[in-house]
Amino acid sequence: MDKSPPMNKQSLTEHLTELRSCLIYSLAAVAIGFGAAYAYIQPIADWFFRPLIRVLPKGKSLIFISYQEGFFFI
Repeated sequence: MDKSPPMNKQSLTEHLTELRSCLIYSLAAVAIGFGAAYAYIQPIADWFFRPLIRVLPKGKSLIFISYQEGFFFI
C-alpha cells in the first residue's frame, strides 16, 4: 500500500510563478556568492599560487603565455 501524500494539482501559472521565484532566489544566491568571492580575490589567489611561487627560482615571477590567463586572477 502506498502511503505517500497526494500530489497537489497546480495550474500552469502557479507552476510558472513558483519557477520564477526559484530562479530569482538562485540568481540572488549566485550574485551574493560572486560578490563574496570577488571581495576576497587577492587572498584566494595568494593561497592558490603559494605552492607554485614557493618552487620558483629566486628573482623569477609568474608569466602568462596567453591573453586570457592574466584575467584568471586579478
